[in-house]
Amino acid sequence: MEKEAEEILINIQNQNQNLQNIMIQKQALEIQLREIESALEELEKAKDDVFKAVGPILIKSTKEELKKELEEGKEDINLNIKALERQEKKIKEIIKENQEKFQKFLPKPKDKDR
Repeated sequence: MEKEAEEILINIQNQNQNLQNIMIQKQALEIQLREIESALEELEKAKDDVFKAVGPILIKSTKEELKKELEEGKEDINLNIKALERQEKKIKEIIKENQEKFQKFLPKPKDKDR
């Protein structure tokens, strides 16, 4: 029984690490999403030619092209965030199940009234 409890505890720790990694990835995507939204706002204000960064150089582009690229990037990021949220939910469920299994191995509190 002790071995089984140890395996459950290790699984909980591994799942917590997975959860932390997912949350870090999600946070990075949310930062990218805010950057894209900010770029879209600035693009709307632009009157003249616009440029996009490609590596270390700037390339002239049209507002429409750039807006389309940014919107596609935004859509991709939103899809990735949703996928990470599904993984996050699943891992949280696994952690909860394992915590419940682990509780069975803990000594039961003694009834003080007896």
